Amino acid sequence: GSGSVGLESLSRGARHCTFVDMSNDCCGAAEQNIERCGFDTWNEGGLGTGIADEGEPTARVVCSDAFRALRHPETVGIPPESKYDIVTLCPPYEEIVYAELLEAVANSVLVTEDTVILVEYPVELGCLPHAIAREDGGVLVGVRNRKYGRTVIAMYIVNPTGDREVASSRPEEFITI
Repeated sequence: GSGSVGLESLSRGARHCTFVDMSNDCCGAAEQNIERCGFDTWNEGGLGTGIADEGEPTARVVCSDAFRALRHPETVGIPPESKYDIVTLCPPYEEIVYAELLEAVANSVLVTEDTVILVEYPVELGCLPHAIAREDGGVLVGVRNRKYGRTVIAMYIVNPTGDREVASSRPEEFITI
């Protein structure tokens, strides 16, 4: 809603953050917070930067359904060649089918090997699965699943290569639903 997770990531050194929310009010709040925090800047592009020649904004706000952004990013202004190191999903608990959300992020063109995916969900849901198959034969592997009050945060890694320190799987923290 307010963009707090992305703003925290930017404050800790993330080069770019795309905020996606389908609420116009939430998108407006995120844009205001981006400006107030001084992240309404531009990252220079060019050879060796990993950024297109024209550069990219430090923060991008996309007022759209998350499913559409994950499945067809080009239709909401996200360059489909973009690849994200971290994807955080904090949906409104009562308005989401988690199996569909996990399928959408698992198969999104925006994720690549070793992308970390964080999913917030209510403790009442039980537990998310430890592994999620991808259409390309790959897998999202659950590496952490921690309860914080009535909220649970699941951490997955897409096709883990072992390059990330946190990539050791802990299946005992997951129960298949």
